[in-house]
Amino acid sequence: MRKNPVKAAMKAGQPQVGTWLSMGDVTATRMLARVGFPWLTVDLEHSPYDWSQAATLFALIADAGCVPLCRVPEGRHDYIKRALDAGAMGIIAPMVDTVEQAKMIIAAAKYPPVGNRSVGGAVHALNFEASAGDYYKYANDEILVILQTESPTGVENAEAIYSLPGVDAIFIGPNDLRAQMRGPDGVDPTPEAHEEMQQRVLAAGKKCGTPVGLHVQTVEEVQQRIAEGWQFLAIGSELKMMVTQAQQIVSSLNLSQSNDLARY
Repeated sequence: MRKNPVKAAMKAGQPQVGTWLSMGDVTATRMLARVGFPWLTVDLEHSPYDWSQAATLFALIADAGCVPLCRVPEGRHDYIKRALDAGAMGIIAPMVDTVEQAKMIIAAAKYPPVGNRSVGGAVHALNFEASAGDYYKYANDEILVILQTESPTGVENAEAIYSLPGVDAIFIGPNDLRAQMRGPDGVDPTPEAHEEMQQRVLAAGKKCGTPVGLHVQTVEEVQQRIAEGWQFLAIGSELKMMVTQAQQIVSSLNLSQSNDLARY
């Protein structure tokens, strides 16, 4: 059965840099899976994919030798089971605030006796180049379980969550963390307060021996964060890459440019 090289690399302390897929496009996915990223995440939380589309993208990524991950819409048993049965080699669960939530997510991603994932499906084994029997036997060892810390509550519970057996990595969505830190007046936290909160997550991960990651937008940020000790880095998305390059071209040619897409 195929090993999960991203899981093995992070266990060895090696940073892993990938990107987000939010367009659902087959050609874009096939191309990105071959440029050298060790992993690509299919985002089912904020993108309008259906499960059939997601399964196709998982297969395309795996067939290219890259690791397909899935950010599930929520850390529910049914979402996790369906993502893994569709061929994802790991899940990223958003908005994990408590130990109880984390335990449920871990259990949903693991077959008994470790967890309570139900046995079934067919395409999951194909992406691991395995028989169904071998997949059921070894999947617990190869599936990546990544939890997102995205609120002050999650940060307060960080050490208890990160110490749980079965947590392979932690990932911060900085925009959600910033939004969850807003005061009663709706004002965003200062950049300094936001960064301090992120550094608390990094410190907790280092203390527990759990790799921690972050979503960033530039190569310079990736390099800076790796130097700080972050291990699971997402740089932008295929949509961000496309729009940014197009905006640079339009600007260089002095064409009329809209700011409508500046947020991507």
